[in-house]
Amino acid sequence: MLNSSVVRTQRRNPRPLSPGEMDCLEPKTKNNLTGKLLLVASLLILAVIVISQSSSFTSPSAFSRREEGVTHVLVTGGAGYIGSHAALRLLRDSYRVTIVDNLSRGNLGAVKTLQRLFPQTGRLQFIYADLGDPIAVEKIFSENAFDAVMHFAAVAYVGESTLYPLKYYHNITSNTLGVLEAMARHKVKKLIYSSTCATYGEPEKMPITEDTPQVPINPYGKAKKMAEDMILDFSKNSDMAVMILRYFNVIGSDPGGRLGEAPRPELREQGRISGACFDAARGFIPGLQVKGTDYKTSDGTCIRDYIDVTDLVDAHVKALEKAQPRKVGIYNVGTGKGRSVKEFVEACKKATGVEIKVDFLPRRPGDYAEVYSDPTKILKDLNWTARFTNLQDSLQVAWRWQKIHPHGYASY
Repeated sequence: MLNSSVVRTQRRNPRPLSPGEMDCLEPKTKNNLTGKLLLVASLLILAVIVISQSSSFTSPSAFSRREEGVTHVLVTGGAGYIGSHAALRLLRDSYRVTIVDNLSRGNLGAVKTLQRLFPQTGRLQFIYADLGDPIAVEKIFSENAFDAVMHFAAVAYVGESTLYPLKYYHNITSNTLGVLEAMARHKVKKLIYSSTCATYGEPEKMPITEDTPQVPINPYGKAKKMAEDMILDFSKNSDMAVMILRYFNVIGSDPGGRLGEAPRPELREQGRISGACFDAARGFIPGLQVKGTDYKTSDGTCIRDYIDVTDLVDAHVKALEKAQPRKVGIYNVGTGKGRSVKEFVEACKKATGVEIKVDFLPRRPGDYAEVYSDPTKILKDLNWTARFTNLQDSLQVAWRWQKIHPHGYASY
Protein backbone atom coordinates (compact mmCIF):
# COMPACT_ATOMS: atom_id res chain seq x y z
CA MET A 1 0.00 0.00 0.00
CA LEU A 2 1.25 3.47 -0.84
CA ASN A 3 1.87 5.89 1.95
CA SER A 4 -0.78 8.64 1.84
CA SER A 5 1.73 11.39 2.57
CA VAL A 6 3.77 10.30 -0.42
CA VAL A 7 0.72 10.49 -2.66
CA ARG A 8 -0.05 14.03 -1.52
CA THR A 9 3.59 15.02 -2.16
CA GLN A 10 3.43 13.64 -5.68
CA ARG A 11 0.22 15.58 -6.48
CA ARG A 12 1.39 18.91 -5.08
CA ASN A 13 1.56 21.64 -7.74
CA PRO A 14 4.93 23.25 -8.35
CA ARG A 15 5.37 26.73 -6.92
CA PRO A 16 4.58 29.68 -9.26
CA LEU A 17 7.55 31.18 -11.09
CA SER A 18 8.55 34.74 -10.24
CA PRO A 19 8.93 37.30 -13.07
CA GLY A 20 12.69 37.12 -12.67
CA GLU A 21 12.72 33.37 -13.04
CA MET A 22 10.53 33.63 -16.14
CA ASP A 23 13.20 35.82 -17.75
CA CYS A 24 15.62 32.95 -17.34
CA LEU A 25 13.39 30.46 -19.24
CA GLU A 26 14.42 29.06 -22.54
CA PRO A 27 12.95 31.12 -25.47
CA LYS A 28 10.79 28.20 -26.69
CA THR A 29 9.34 27.66 -23.19
CA LYS A 30 8.72 31.39 -22.78
CA ASN A 31 6.91 31.60 -26.12
CA ASN A 32 4.68 28.64 -25.21
CA LEU A 33 3.74 30.27 -21.89
CA THR A 34 3.00 33.60 -23.58
CA GLY A 35 0.74 31.84 -26.10
CA LYS A 36 -1.13 30.10 -23.34
CA LEU A 37 -1.62 33.37 -21.46
CA LEU A 38 -2.98 35.01 -24.64
CA LEU A 39 -5.36 32.10 -25.17
CA VAL A 40 -6.64 32.34 -21.60
CA ALA A 41 -7.12 36.10 -21.96
CA SER A 42 -9.01 35.63 -25.24
CA LEU A 43 -11.29 33.03 -23.69
CA LEU A 44 -11.99 35.33 -20.74
CA ILE A 45 -12.93 38.18 -23.05
CA LEU A 46 -15.19 35.87 -25.09
CA ALA A 47 -16.86 34.61 -21.92
CA VAL A 48 -17.55 38.17 -20.75
CA ILE A 49 -19.14 39.01 -24.11
CA VAL A 50 -21.32 35.88 -24.08
CA ILE A 51 -22.41 36.47 -20.49
CA SER A 52 -23.23 40.12 -21.14
CA GLN A 53 -25.43 39.18 -24.09
CA SER A 54 -27.16 36.25 -22.42
CA SER A 55 -30.56 37.04 -20.92
CA SER A 56 -30.05 34.36 -18.31
CA PHE A 57 -27.14 36.30 -16.78
CA THR A 58 -28.63 39.77 -17.04
CA SER A 59 -31.66 41.12 -15.22
CA PRO A 60 -34.64 38.74 -15.35
CA SER A 61 -37.02 38.91 -18.31
CA ALA A 62 -40.01 41.19 -17.82
CA PHE A 63 -42.19 38.10 -18.12
CA SER A 64 -40.41 36.30 -15.26
CA ARG A 65 -40.98 38.94 -12.59
CA ARG A 66 -44.01 40.67 -11.18
CA GLU A 67 -44.22 44.39 -11.70
CA GLU A 68 -46.38 46.82 -9.80
CA GLY A 69 -49.20 48.16 -11.93
CA VAL A 70 -48.77 45.49 -14.62
CA THR A 71 -51.00 42.41 -14.87
CA HIS A 72 -49.42 39.46 -16.68
CA VAL A 73 -52.03 37.19 -18.28
CA LEU A 74 -51.37 33.75 -19.72
CA VAL A 75 -53.68 33.23 -22.70
CA THR A 76 -53.83 29.55 -23.56
CA GLY A 77 -54.94 28.93 -27.12
CA GLY A 78 -54.05 32.53 -27.90
CA ALA A 79 -53.29 31.75 -31.55
CA GLY A 80 -56.88 30.61 -32.11
CA TYR A 81 -59.88 32.59 -33.26
CA ILE A 82 -61.23 33.71 -29.89
CA GLY A 83 -57.92 33.58 -28.01
CA SER A 84 -56.15 35.89 -30.47
CA HIS A 85 -58.97 38.44 -30.22
CA ALA A 86 -58.72 38.25 -26.42
CA ALA A 87 -54.95 38.78 -26.58
CA LEU A 88 -55.47 41.81 -28.84
CA ARG A 89 -57.89 43.38 -26.37
CA LEU A 90 -55.63 42.67 -23.38
CA LEU A 91 -52.62 44.19 -25.13
CA ARG A 92 -54.62 47.22 -26.15
CA ASP A 93 -55.60 47.64 -22.48
CA SER A 94 -51.91 47.53 -21.42
CA TYR A 95 -51.85 44.03 -20.00
CA ARG A 96 -48.69 41.94 -20.37
CA VAL A 97 -49.55 38.82 -22.38
CA THR A 98 -48.02 35.38 -22.84
CA ILE A 99 -49.62 33.20 -25.51
CA VAL A 100 -49.23 29.43 -25.28
CA ASP A 101 -50.44 27.41 -28.25
CA ASN A 102 -49.46 24.20 -30.01
CA LEU A 103 -50.86 25.55 -33.31
CA SER A 104 -52.92 22.41 -33.94
CA ARG A 105 -55.96 24.66 -34.37
CA GLY A 106 -54.46 28.13 -34.04
CA ASN A 107 -52.58 30.26 -36.56
CA LEU A 108 -49.03 31.52 -36.23
CA GLY A 109 -50.09 34.37 -38.52
CA ALA A 110 -52.39 35.68 -35.80
CA VAL A 111 -49.48 35.73 -33.34
CA LYS A 112 -47.24 37.51 -35.85
CA THR A 113 -49.95 40.12 -36.40
CA LEU A 114 -50.07 40.79 -32.66
CA GLN A 115 -46.27 40.93 -32.50
CA ARG A 116 -46.22 43.57 -35.24
CA LEU A 117 -48.86 45.61 -33.43
CA PHE A 118 -47.12 45.38 -30.05
CA PRO A 119 -43.36 45.07 -30.64
CA GLN A 120 -42.31 46.71 -27.37
CA THR A 121 -40.19 44.67 -24.96
CA GLY A 122 -42.19 43.03 -22.20
CA ARG A 123 -45.59 43.31 -23.88
CA LEU A 124 -46.11 39.99 -25.66
CA GLN A 125 -44.37 36.64 -25.85
CA PHE A 126 -45.38 33.47 -27.68
CA ILE A 127 -44.51 30.00 -26.41
CA TYR A 128 -45.05 27.02 -28.69
CA ALA A 129 -46.10 24.21 -26.37
CA ASP A 130 -48.72 21.54 -25.82
CA LEU A 131 -50.69 21.73 -22.58
CA GLY A 132 -50.86 17.95 -22.63
CA ASP A 133 -47.12 17.85 -21.90
CA PRO A 134 -46.71 18.23 -18.10
CA ILE A 135 -42.98 18.98 -18.36
CA ALA A 136 -43.64 21.83 -20.79
CA VAL A 137 -46.45 23.19 -18.61
CA GLU A 138 -44.24 23.16 -15.50
CA LYS A 139 -41.45 24.93 -17.38
CA ILE A 140 -43.85 27.63 -18.59
CA PHE A 141 -45.16 28.33 -15.10
CA SER A 142 -41.76 28.15 -13.40
CA GLU A 143 -40.16 30.60 -15.83
CA ASN A 144 -42.98 33.16 -15.90
CA ALA A 145 -44.72 35.23 -13.25
CA PHE A 146 -48.39 35.05 -14.19
CA ASP A 147 -51.06 37.02 -12.38
CA ALA A 148 -53.96 35.38 -14.20
CA VAL A 149 -54.84 32.72 -16.75
CA MET A 150 -57.43 32.96 -19.52
CA HIS A 151 -57.86 29.34 -20.54
CA PHE A 152 -59.20 29.12 -24.11
CA ALA A 153 -57.14 26.22 -25.46
CA ALA A 154 -59.48 23.41 -26.52
CA VAL A 155 -60.79 21.47 -29.46
CA ALA A 156 -64.31 22.77 -29.98
CA TYR A 157 -66.41 21.06 -32.64
CA VAL A 158 -69.56 19.24 -31.58
CA GLY A 159 -69.63 16.90 -34.58
CA GLU A 160 -65.96 16.01 -34.27
CA SER A 161 -66.41 15.26 -30.57
CA THR A 162 -68.91 12.51 -31.40
CA LEU A 163 -66.35 10.89 -33.73
CA TYR A 164 -63.32 11.26 -31.45
CA PRO A 165 -64.64 11.49 -27.87
CA LEU A 166 -61.41 10.45 -26.14
CA LYS A 167 -59.54 13.21 -27.94
CA TYR A 168 -61.99 15.71 -26.44
CA TYR A 169 -61.78 14.36 -22.90
CA HIS A 170 -58.00 14.41 -23.06
CA ASN A 171 -57.67 17.83 -24.70
CA ILE A 172 -60.31 19.62 -22.63
CA THR A 173 -60.67 17.84 -19.30
CA SER A 174 -57.18 16.44 -18.77
CA ASN A 175 -55.37 19.52 -20.03
CA THR A 176 -57.47 21.79 -17.83
CA LEU A 177 -56.47 19.67 -14.84
CA GLY A 178 -52.81 20.18 -15.77
CA VAL A 179 -53.24 23.94 -16.01
CA LEU A 180 -55.11 24.06 -12.71
CA GLU A 181 -52.43 22.04 -10.92
CA ALA A 182 -49.68 24.29 -12.29
CA MET A 183 -51.60 27.40 -11.19
CA ALA A 184 -51.91 25.97 -7.68
CA ARG A 185 -48.21 25.06 -7.47
CA HIS A 186 -47.10 28.49 -8.63
CA LYS A 187 -49.76 30.49 -6.75
CA VAL A 188 -51.43 32.06 -9.77
CA LYS A 189 -54.52 33.62 -8.25
CA LYS A 190 -57.01 34.23 -11.09
CA LEU A 191 -58.59 31.87 -13.60
CA ILE A 192 -60.99 32.91 -16.36
CA TYR A 193 -62.29 29.68 -17.86
CA SER A 194 -63.72 29.53 -21.36
CA SER A 195 -66.70 27.19 -21.18
CA THR A 196 -69.74 26.67 -23.37
CA CYS A 197 -73.52 26.54 -23.52
CA ALA A 198 -73.05 22.94 -24.72
CA THR A 199 -72.83 21.96 -21.03
CA TYR A 200 -76.59 22.57 -20.78
CA GLY A 201 -77.50 20.06 -23.46
CA GLU A 202 -81.14 20.42 -24.53
CA PRO A 203 -82.92 22.30 -21.75
CA GLU A 204 -86.67 22.00 -21.36
CA LYS A 205 -87.11 25.74 -20.86
CA MET A 206 -85.78 28.79 -22.66
CA PRO A 207 -83.98 31.10 -22.15
CA ILE A 208 -81.07 29.41 -20.39
CA THR A 209 -80.04 30.82 -17.01
CA GLU A 210 -76.96 29.92 -15.01
CA ASP A 211 -79.20 27.70 -12.85
CA THR A 212 -80.47 25.65 -15.80
CA PRO A 213 -79.51 22.00 -15.19
CA GLN A 214 -76.39 20.93 -17.05
CA VAL A 215 -77.14 17.76 -18.99
CA PRO A 216 -74.73 17.76 -21.95
CA ILE A 217 -75.55 15.46 -24.86
CA ASN A 218 -72.23 15.33 -26.72
CA PRO A 219 -68.60 14.67 -25.68
CA TYR A 220 -67.64 18.33 -26.22
CA GLY A 221 -70.22 19.54 -23.70
CA LYS A 222 -69.49 16.65 -21.32
CA ALA A 223 -65.73 17.32 -21.37
CA LYS A 224 -66.32 21.01 -20.64
CA LYS A 225 -68.67 20.20 -17.78
CA MET A 226 -66.10 17.82 -16.28
CA ALA A 227 -63.52 20.60 -16.43
CA GLU A 228 -65.97 22.98 -14.75
CA ASP A 229 -66.63 20.41 -12.00
CA MET A 230 -62.90 20.04 -11.32
CA ILE A 231 -62.48 23.80 -11.07
CA LEU A 232 -65.46 24.12 -8.73
CA ASP A 233 -64.25 21.29 -6.48
CA PHE A 234 -60.77 22.78 -6.30
CA SER A 235 -62.10 26.26 -5.53
CA LYS A 236 -63.85 25.05 -2.37
CA ASN A 237 -60.50 24.88 -0.54
CA SER A 238 -58.59 27.52 -2.45
CA ASP A 239 -58.31 31.30 -2.40
CA MET A 240 -58.17 31.41 -6.19
CA ALA A 241 -60.51 33.86 -7.96
CA VAL A 242 -62.47 31.95 -10.61
CA MET A 243 -64.76 33.06 -13.40
CA ILE A 244 -66.47 30.54 -15.69
CA LEU A 245 -67.96 31.96 -18.87
CA ARG A 246 -70.43 29.77 -20.76
CA TYR A 247 -70.81 31.32 -24.15
CA PHE A 248 -72.92 30.66 -27.13
CA ASN A 249 -72.22 30.70 -30.89
CA VAL A 250 -69.38 33.07 -31.74
CA ILE A 251 -69.31 35.13 -34.94
CA GLY A 252 -67.63 38.28 -36.29
CA SER A 253 -64.06 39.49 -36.16
CA ASP A 254 -61.92 42.45 -35.13
CA PRO A 255 -63.60 45.65 -36.40
CA GLY A 256 -60.14 47.04 -37.17
CA GLY A 257 -59.56 44.27 -39.70
CA ARG A 258 -56.42 42.96 -38.01
CA LEU A 259 -57.67 39.50 -37.01
CA GLY A 260 -60.23 37.05 -38.31
CA GLU A 261 -61.36 33.45 -38.26
CA ALA A 262 -59.17 31.10 -40.28
CA PRO A 263 -59.86 27.42 -39.58
CA ARG A 264 -57.56 24.85 -41.10
CA PRO A 265 -58.87 23.51 -44.44
CA GLU A 266 -59.23 19.98 -43.09
CA LEU A 267 -61.47 21.25 -40.28
CA ARG A 268 -63.79 23.42 -42.32
CA GLU A 269 -66.47 20.77 -42.53
CA GLN A 270 -66.58 20.65 -38.72
CA GLY A 271 -66.35 24.42 -38.29
CA ARG A 272 -68.73 27.25 -37.56
CA ILE A 273 -71.61 28.06 -39.87
CA SER A 274 -70.17 31.51 -40.59
CA GLY A 275 -67.00 29.97 -42.01
CA ALA A 276 -69.05 27.66 -44.22
CA CYS A 277 -71.14 30.60 -45.45
CA PHE A 278 -68.02 32.55 -46.39
CA ASP A 279 -66.47 29.54 -48.13
CA ALA A 280 -69.62 29.13 -50.18
CA ALA A 281 -69.71 32.87 -51.00
CA ARG A 282 -66.12 32.71 -52.28
CA GLY A 283 -66.74 29.57 -54.29
CA PHE A 284 -64.40 27.42 -52.21
CA ILE A 285 -67.26 24.97 -51.76
CA PRO A 286 -70.25 24.50 -54.10
CA GLY A 287 -72.82 25.57 -51.52
CA LEU A 288 -73.87 25.64 -47.90
CA GLN A 289 -75.10 22.53 -46.14
CA VAL A 290 -77.78 23.05 -43.51
CA LYS A 291 -77.99 19.93 -41.38
CA GLY A 292 -81.40 19.37 -39.86
CA THR A 293 -84.74 20.82 -40.95
CA ASP A 294 -87.09 18.79 -38.74
CA TYR A 295 -86.42 20.36 -35.36
CA LYS A 296 -89.35 21.63 -33.29
CA THR A 297 -88.65 25.26 -34.13
CA SER A 298 -90.46 27.92 -36.14
CA ASP A 299 -88.77 27.01 -39.45
CA GLY A 300 -87.46 23.51 -38.62
CA THR A 301 -83.79 24.55 -38.30
CA CYS A 302 -81.75 24.92 -35.14
CA ILE A 303 -82.00 28.12 -33.12
CA ARG A 304 -78.82 29.59 -31.67
CA ASP A 305 -77.68 32.70 -29.81
CA TYR A 306 -74.97 34.35 -31.94
CA ILE A 307 -72.48 36.42 -29.96
CA ASP A 308 -69.97 38.77 -31.63
CA VAL A 309 -66.36 37.95 -30.74
CA THR A 310 -65.72 41.58 -29.75
CA ASP A 311 -68.51 41.40 -27.18
CA LEU A 312 -67.27 38.03 -25.97
CA VAL A 313 -63.76 39.33 -25.39
CA ASP A 314 -65.16 42.32 -23.54
CA ALA A 315 -66.95 39.93 -21.17
CA HIS A 316 -63.65 38.13 -20.48
CA VAL A 317 -61.87 41.37 -19.63
CA LYS A 318 -64.70 42.47 -17.33
CA ALA A 319 -64.58 39.06 -15.65
CA LEU A 320 -60.83 39.45 -15.12
CA GLU A 321 -61.32 42.87 -13.58
CA LYS A 322 -64.13 41.72 -11.27
CA ALA A 323 -62.70 38.35 -10.15
CA GLN A 324 -62.45 38.13 -6.35
CA PRO A 325 -60.34 35.78 -4.18
CA ARG A 326 -62.16 32.69 -2.85
CA LYS A 327 -65.17 33.40 -5.08
CA VAL A 328 -66.50 31.74 -8.22
CA GLY A 329 -68.55 33.60 -10.80
CA ILE A 330 -70.48 31.64 -13.44
CA TYR A 331 -72.00 33.56 -16.32
CA ASN A 332 -73.79 32.97 -19.59
CA VAL A 333 -72.41 35.17 -22.36
CA GLY A 334 -74.96 35.71 -25.10
CA THR A 335 -77.32 38.25 -26.60
CA GLY A 336 -80.48 36.77 -25.13
CA LYS A 337 -82.01 36.37 -28.59
CA GLY A 338 -82.21 33.18 -30.62
CA ARG A 339 -81.85 33.12 -34.42
CA SER A 340 -82.60 30.16 -36.67
CA VAL A 341 -80.05 28.74 -39.08
CA LYS A 342 -82.25 29.84 -41.98
CA GLU A 343 -82.23 33.41 -40.62
CA PHE A 344 -78.46 33.21 -40.33
CA VAL A 345 -78.09 32.07 -43.94
CA GLU A 346 -80.23 34.94 -45.19
CA ALA A 347 -78.15 37.44 -43.17
CA CYS A 348 -74.97 35.91 -44.63
CA LYS A 349 -76.31 36.28 -48.17
CA LYS A 350 -76.98 39.98 -47.55
CA ALA A 351 -73.61 40.53 -45.84
CA THR A 352 -71.65 38.96 -48.70
CA GLY A 353 -73.88 40.05 -51.56
CA VAL A 354 -73.77 36.48 -52.90
CA GLU A 355 -76.77 34.25 -53.55
CA ILE A 356 -75.39 31.22 -51.77
CA LYS A 357 -76.67 27.81 -52.81
CA VAL A 358 -78.13 25.92 -49.85
CA ASP A 359 -78.53 22.15 -49.49
CA PHE A 360 -80.71 20.82 -46.69
CA LEU A 361 -79.43 17.58 -45.15
CA PRO A 362 -80.29 15.27 -42.21
CA ARG A 363 -79.37 16.26 -38.68
CA ARG A 364 -75.78 16.25 -37.44
CA PRO A 365 -75.13 13.89 -34.49
CA GLY A 366 -75.02 15.63 -31.13
CA ASP A 367 -76.85 18.81 -32.13
CA TYR A 368 -79.75 20.25 -30.15
CA ALA A 369 -82.80 22.15 -31.36
CA GLU A 370 -82.84 25.45 -29.49
CA VAL A 371 -80.38 27.28 -27.29
CA TYR A 372 -80.27 30.93 -26.29
CA SER A 373 -79.25 32.74 -23.14
CA ASP A 374 -80.68 34.87 -20.41
CA PRO A 375 -77.91 37.47 -19.87
CA THR A 376 -79.51 39.07 -16.80
CA LYS A 377 -76.89 37.88 -14.30
CA ILE A 378 -73.82 39.07 -16.22
CA LEU A 379 -75.44 42.48 -16.72
CA LYS A 380 -76.15 42.77 -13.00
CA ASP A 381 -72.77 41.51 -11.71
CA LEU A 382 -70.29 42.61 -14.38
CA ASN A 383 -72.20 45.45 -16.05
CA TRP A 384 -71.78 43.64 -19.35
CA THR A 385 -74.22 43.51 -22.22
CA ALA A 386 -73.82 42.61 -25.87
CA ARG A 387 -73.46 45.67 -28.10
CA PHE A 388 -72.91 44.12 -31.54
CA THR A 389 -76.24 42.33 -31.90
CA ASN A 390 -77.04 42.97 -35.57
CA LEU A 391 -76.37 39.64 -37.24
CA GLN A 392 -75.80 41.10 -40.70
CA ASP A 393 -73.41 43.79 -39.41
CA SER A 394 -71.25 41.26 -37.56
CA LEU A 395 -71.10 39.07 -40.65
CA GLN A 396 -70.15 42.05 -42.83
CA VAL A 397 -67.20 42.86 -40.56
CA ALA A 398 -66.03 39.26 -40.74
CA TRP A 399 -66.59 39.15 -44.51
CA ARG A 400 -64.32 42.14 -45.07
CA TRP A 401 -61.45 40.28 -43.44
CA GLN A 402 -62.26 37.10 -45.36
CA LYS A 403 -62.22 38.91 -48.71
CA ILE A 404 -58.85 40.53 -48.02
CA HIS A 405 -57.42 37.25 -46.69
CA PRO A 406 -58.95 34.51 -48.87
CA HIS A 407 -56.38 32.00 -47.64
CA GLY A 408 -56.50 33.11 -44.02
CA TYR A 409 -53.25 34.21 -42.42
CA ALA A 410 -51.34 32.64 -45.32
CA SER A 411 -52.47 35.70 -47.31
CA TYR A 412 -50.23 37.99 -45.24
